[in-house]
Amino acid sequence: MFNNILKNLSILKKFLFINSIFFTIIGLFTFVYIKNVQPNLIKKKSSNHIEVINNTIDNLTRLNVKFVEEDIRGFLFSTRFLFQNLDRVIFFDNELNLVGDTDTLDLDPRSFSTRLDTVELEILNEKKTKEITEKKNIDFGNDNSVSLNDVLLNYAASSSFGIPFTFTQEEFNKFKLTTIKNVMQGGKNIGYLAITENANDVKAAINERKSFIIRTAIAVGIVILIFSFVLNRYFLKPIKNLVSYTKTIKNKDPKTTNIDSLKLRNDELGLLSNSLDDMTSELQKRISHAENFSTDLVHEIRNPLASLKSASEILHDANDIDQRIKLINILSHDVQRIERLITDYSQILKDEVALSKEKIKKLDIEPIIKSVVDDFNNIYRLKRGIQISYKNDKNKKYLINGIENRIEQIIANLLDNAVSFSEDNKEVVVNVSKTNDNKVVVNILDEGEGFKEKDTNKIFNRFYSNRPDKFGQHSGLGLNIVKNLVDLHNATIKASNRLDQKGACIEIIFPKV
Repeated sequence: MFNNILKNLSILKKFLFINSIFFTIIGLFTFVYIKNVQPNLIKKKSSNHIEVINNTIDNLTRLNVKFVEEDIRGFLFSTRFLFQNLDRVIFFDNELNLVGDTDTLDLDPRSFSTRLDTVELEILNEKKTKEITEKKNIDFGNDNSVSLNDVLLNYAASSSFGIPFTFTQEEFNKFKLTTIKNVMQGGKNIGYLAITENANDVKAAINERKSFIIRTAIAVGIVILIFSFVLNRYFLKPIKNLVSYTKTIKNKDPKTTNIDSLKLRNDELGLLSNSLDDMTSELQKRISHAENFSTDLVHEIRNPLASLKSASEILHDANDIDQRIKLINILSHDVQRIERLITDYSQILKDEVALSKEKIKKLDIEPIIKSVVDDFNNIYRLKRGIQISYKNDKNKKYLINGIENRIEQIIANLLDNAVSFSEDNKEVVVNVSKTNDNKVVVNILDEGEGFKEKDTNKIFNRFYSNRPDKFGQHSGLGLNIVKNLVDLHNATIKASNRLDQKGACIEIIFPKV
């Protein structure tokens, strides 16, 4: 159940929910602790009271002190050291009459000397003692919500009779702790002994603990709120923006969420935003590329298909042999063209998949070019007498950041294009050099007709082909594939006519390593 609740909550709500449960548990433990603190503190003081009461009863029994004012007063003075740390000790006879009270005596430890004993005895004459006693009786009943006499009556009638009994009273901002017990002599109850102590320190200790807990709870609560704000403001809100961004991309919503501010961050969210934006841009580019490519492919196939359809219809009714041969050649030409289109298109799709898995690394381009040049020489030198020459500017190494098999593909496609535009027994030159800023330049020069286009960049467009029939038919995708591979290497490619003689020049400039 708990997991089901958390599963449907946001991160912030999960955080607050878990903390609320934590606070509740801590609060319960705190409540139990506070409830047990007071009884434990009272128990310690009560134990001291009981010890004093038992010692007092032992002394009363040993000295055979009777519960009358004169005897009790004399006893209090003789044993005052027992009560010096207590606020008040009261003696009652069996009829609950007050017979002795430490408040009627000066039991200050500073007066515990032989010199002052006499003074105390002289001052505390019988008349004065009675006056104070009567006053204390009245005051006690008026100042307390429950009179001590009532407590003693209930105690005498209860099953706890004979056992020390402790109770507390709160009045006028004072917290009093009182312990009572009956006094037995000769198997008879002769009176009662009550010890009253100001226990404000107990209350203060409890209040201090409560205050500490409350302050701690408030501080922790404020910290959690601040952390929740920071968590939401700097982490959860950006994540929500990223989620919204991906949803708008998925739904092709024109109102795309702007994550430019997130991309400026220098933390992990900034890296994630940049990576997500780059990935989205790349996916959008590929989708757009695939859509445009498919549209162009359909357009390019439509023409040969229409030609095939027309030629096949005419061929069905044609009786002239020459006409039928001409139509068959048209059919064969169109089929070959469609085959080339499909083959090159399939190759492009394979290249795109492969490129996503390949990594660019530092490599020397010279041995790659020499290998491709040697392969083409072995084919076209014997077949057509075309010589493919390799030249350089005598640099030892031509380092670039690239993918080896893709560099081979670029050079091979460009040489194939140059050879296809060249007449037999001509020369194609591959020249490699370095610029002053250490950029590697590859030039491929042929002795063909050159470019007729004013805008030579058109030759890199998909399905663009302007070849004379004598040089054969191509799909118009070869140079477009080259352009895409060059872009992958962050290089530039441009086409121009040769200035020194007739022919074309293709130049590739790779960036400095």
